[in-house]
Amino acid sequence: MDIERIGGGSKGRSAGTAYGGLVWAVAVDPKSSDSMVDQTRGALARIDEILAKAGTNKSRILNATVYVSVMEKKGEMDVAWTEWAGDDPQGWAQRACVGTKLAPGHLVEIVVIAARDA
Repeated sequence: MDIERIGGGSKGRSAGTAYGGLVWAVAVDPKSSDSMVDQTRGALARIDEILAKAGTNKSRILNATVYVSVMEKKGEMDVAWTEWAGDDPQGWAQRACVGTKLAPGHLVEIVVIAARDA
């Protein structure tokens, strides 16, 4: 079984990888606005794209880690996350949020692990 790699916008790293029934994906907002809500929406849209390329979707996310650079804005990230996650608890990922320093201009970075049919 081969490892599948999904290209990203940065040299030396993939935006996603897949092996068997698992997919790993990472995303930031490619536009990097000044808004936590907008950056979260942009990163989640990118996660959707990466998962689709790997043959899965957000309803199959097993684990998500959201890194935020300003914990005081976590509530703003939650607004975008809950819009994206939808109303069905069966589609909600297990999620953790971690405060950390990110690259300049980035307020949020999202990493997910999802299932797919192998």
